[in-house]
Amino acid sequence: PPTLPPIRPGTKLPRMTTTLTLTVNGESRAFDAPLTVATLLDRLELDRRKVAVELNEEIVHRSRYTETALSSGDSLEIVHFIGGG
Repeated sequence: PPTLPPIRPGTKLPRMTTTLTLTVNGESRAFDAPLTVATLLDRLELDRRKVAVELNEEIVHRSRYTETALSSGDSLEIVHFIGGG
């Protein structure tokens, strides 16, 4: 079998990217992994203070957005609060 040349110290290796497929508000979308609820909201440019998130039919408390990891196949409903009067 062929052998690969040795990797020199300090050489940057290409980063392997995994893609997650999520259903967000009924629409199938692809995102680079790893992904948490917080990073998803950032990528969607949504203010974490003004949304409610349901992950696989369970509400995610705002204090857990940064620690709640997402996996391919997850389904999210994101409700954005709009003020008015």
